[in-house]
Order: sequence, then C-alpha cells, then structure tokens
Amino acid sequence: MNNSLLQVKNLVVEFPGRHGTLRALDGISFDIAPGEILGVVGESGAGKSLTGASIIGLLEPPGRIVSGEILLEGQRIDNLSSDQMRPIRGRKIGAIFQDPLTSLNPLYSVGRQLTETILAHLPMSAAQARRRAIDLLQDTGIPAAEQRIDHFPHQFSGGMRQRVVIALALAAEPRLIVADEPTTALDVSIQAQIISLLKKLCRERGAAVMLITHDMGVIAETCDRVAVMYAGRVAEIGKVHDVINRSAHPYTAGLMAAIPDITQDRENLFQIDGTMPRLNAIPAGCAFNPRCKRSIEKCRQQRPELMDAGTSRAACWLHEGQA
Repeated sequence: MNNSLLQVKNLVVEFPGRHGTLRALDGISFDIAPGEILGVVGESGAGKSLTGASIIGLLEPPGRIVSGEILLEGQRIDNLSSDQMRPIRGRKIGAIFQDPLTSLNPLYSVGRQLTETILAHLPMSAAQARRRAIDLLQDTGIPAAEQRIDHFPHQFSGGMRQRVVIALALAAEPRLIVADEPTTALDVSIQAQIISLLKKLCRERGAAVMLITHDMGVIAETCDRVAVMYAGRVAEIGKVHDVINRSAHPYTAGLMAAIPDITQDRENLFQIDGTMPRLNAIPAGCAFNPRCKRSIEKCRQQRPELMDAGTSRAACWLHEGQA
C-alpha cells in the first residue's frame, strides 16, 4: 500500500544468550493505512507484544532488531537511538498497555500526567494543556472531567483508568496507536465500551491503530484487517471478514473452529493438538507442521512465505501457485 502510515518489512528480532541466539521474530511484514485498525492475534508467545514493543522502540535488552525495517510516514525509525525516539514516542506513536495501573504513576494526579505529556510534545501554555487534558477525558467518556482531572489513579475504576490511559495515548495527537491487550483486564461490558471508543477515535482522528489481542471476538468487532501470528511469523493476513469466514491457513482455521458456537449442538470444543514450539526448538519448514493435519512433505522441509490464498495471504504451501 503506497499510502501506508506504518510499514514493517522483514523484521527480525533476536535475543542472544549463553546457550545461543533465540530468534523471537522471524521476517515479520505488514502495513497499516491511516484510519485503519489492524488486529494482531495469536497464542501467548507468538510474538504479538514483541512486535508492538519493536515499533514503539521499547525492546527489553538483550533483545535487538538484527534486520528489517520499520517506517513511520516514510521515515525509518528502527535504527534511531533512544534520544531520537523520545520525541517520536508520544508525538507520533501512542501506546495503550494491558494494565492501566502499571501505565499510570500512582503518585501524580491524572491531570498532571496528561498535562506533562501535552507540554512535552505540543506548543501550549500550562492553561491550554489543562484545558486539552479536560477535553481528552471528556472525549474518552469520563464524567465530570473538570473535577476528576485532579483525582489520582486509585480513585478510578479499572475501566475508567483504561480510559485515562487512552487519553494519555492520544494527548499529543499521534498518527499511530499501538494498543497491547487494552481490554483484557476489563469485564465484558467495559470491553465493549473501550472497543467502541477506539473505533470512534480512529474514525474521527484518522489515526492508524495496531490492536494486539488474543481475543478473536475483539478482532471481529473492532478491526478492518487481521494478522494471525504463530511462532514469531505472520501465518495469515487479510480482511477480518475473509480471514474469519474463509481461513486460508490451517492454524487460523483451527483457531476459528475452537470458538464456541451457540447454534451448534456439540459436547466437546475443537482443539489444536500440541503446543507452540519453544524458540530454541522451532521445527524445520513450516513451524506449524507438527500440529497440522493437512501438512505435506514440503511443509516439513521448506519454510513458506506469505502468498496469495484466495482473498487473503497465507504462509502455507497448500496455496502454492495461486494467482
């Protein structure tokens, strides 16, 4: 996509250790357009959060990007130093993390945290920053924002704290928002409100959103496209409706089949046999082949790249030769 706001090209992340180097991300590629919500889904350990951390520039040592590129509005950002990333993080990239309690400083009021972020990135006076902070709290659905702006994080409920975190992420009007499991710690009714809020803000502000989750229900309700990750690679990527209803990769099909369906009368849920391989034991060929009931000899020998697979793209040899 020529108008992509974010482009990730063949991203490889490794963790060197005493017993060898572990490759946690192996050739990740995708893009996100302005105003688009891309969902990233997969089992725990698939590399979802690591991909988000790489984009934000918050990889924990000794993790490092060894090859590939990350471009934001055409500017390469993966090779920038921490000092060079600081003005980009917050101003151009906002982050929403899973647990709002760890994202907010318990010693400062939410108003102070919002205004400090605004003043660090936007040319405003203190009074203007406070006014903007109140507007952000109102936009994210916090009632009586003019009074609550001086409250501390412990005075908010879990859902309200997550709204404050979203307001923080939007404080400097970033072009990209990386949301890492933003609804996991919330009950179902609050999840629906946060999802609706993300969609509204994306639509009104034209920001691109990378939504990391393990919940296909959240993906189906929120996203325009979805990337399914497995063992540090993208197994399938395409429009949400196509990936959910016409899964091209056997792993995606297994995930879809494992979701309970109230219209079907069955005693046992479908499950994918086996577990995701450890980073030091990735099998040859397709990483999913030991668990795949449709694998062929080529799956055990050669690693597939993303290829056309009907209406989506899948890293699966079953679609070799499709135009």
